[in-house]
Amino acid sequence: MTWTALALDLLGVFFFAVSGSLLAARRQFDIVGSLLLGTCVGLGGGILRDLVLAQGVPRALDSPIYLLPPVVATVVVYFFAHAVERFHDVLLMFDAAGMALFSVTGTLVSLAAGMHPAAAAVLGVATAVGGGVIRDVVANDVPQIFRARGLYAIPALLGAGLTSLVSWAGWLNLATGAAIAVLVFVLRMVSLRYRWTAPPAGGRRAVGGGHSAV
Repeated sequence: MTWTALALDLLGVFFFAVSGSLLAARRQFDIVGSLLLGTCVGLGGGILRDLVLAQGVPRALDSPIYLLPPVVATVVVYFFAHAVERFHDVLLMFDAAGMALFSVTGTLVSLAAGMHPAAAAVLGVATAVGGGVIRDVVANDVPQIFRARGLYAIPALLGAGLTSLVSWAGWLNLATGAAIAVLVFVLRMVSLRYRWTAPPAGGRRAVGGGHSAV
């Protein structure tokens, strides 16, 4: 991993860790719980990706520098969480930033490991959404990916797919990678603002309108 990719990966860990620490503060966890939740969301997606790639010890556990962003995030939230007025929106903003960066860096790591571009995009999505799911489950909250308000997996899939495509075409550099991450972030935030949702699993039929098959 290049220094640029490492910096973006660590930045993604920090953004996700802030979202975890903000949720911990909202749930009135102590500072240890804040650190643990921030670490879970910041490192969870990357660990999941590296386990699938089966390349030995996950980089988040093999490189101590990955433990620094959750610690910094915990300290930042400890001192400044009380000053955040729109608490929930700020949490979602940091979550979207982490997801956007991880959809790019997760795909790049998978491509560098020799994965097919399509498979690398799938792992990029897993990296982008995995930590958030772990965070919400641990905090006994409904995972963002399953909430009706806003698009979550779709922006991550777009970012991972574009990263694979741009890399395959030989156009991937810092500028194009950053542009993809910004696009994912903007799409996520706009979908929250206007409450865009993916089509329901049951089509137009009202939920609960049919008979259960169980």
